[in-house]
Amino acid sequence: MPLSNTLDRVDADLAAGRVPMARQRLRGLVSSFPYDLTLRRRLAEVYRLYGDAAEAGRWMYLEEDRDADETAAFEERYGSPGRRMKALAWSGPEALAATAVAEERLAAVRDACSEAAGRPVAWGDPIPFEDEDGEDGAPHEGGRFTGVVVAVGAFLGGTVTVGIWIRGVIALFE
Repeated sequence: MPLSNTLDRVDADLAAGRVPMARQRLRGLVSSFPYDLTLRRRLAEVYRLYGDAAEAGRWMYLEEDRDADETAAFEERYGSPGRRMKALAWSGPEALAATAVAEERLAAVRDACSEAAGRPVAWGDPIPFEDEDGEDGAPHEGGRFTGVVVAVGAFLGGTVTVGIWIRGVIALFE
């Protein structure tokens, strides 16, 4: 479907109060056209309807007239340079940015991520993010706890199943 048709549907969704559908369509468009700052701005406007300052800040991050509070909320939610880099959903070199401001901001995020990773990174590189692993590359404590609970549950479930099976076999011979 052409971009203009999808944008017409976004407008119709918003007019009808179907904000989640408009958001979904815009997210798809930003994914397909990551260099289009107008689409990012429209997506930020939709997140403002939700009252989600962090996501509005995420999608306005490359704009010169971004809101300082939204930017701060975005940077807090996506605390590390790697998480910010992933959240911005950019692909390709910064030179593809439509404005010099966007190019500078993209380069700053990439440079910070390169410094944190200890090696040069590029947009689209598979780099570790702190939301997947802890600072030292180990899983978060919550992940370990969940793993232990699942393992104990599986052990108990298996034990009960085997016990019931053995009891059934014994009952056959009585």
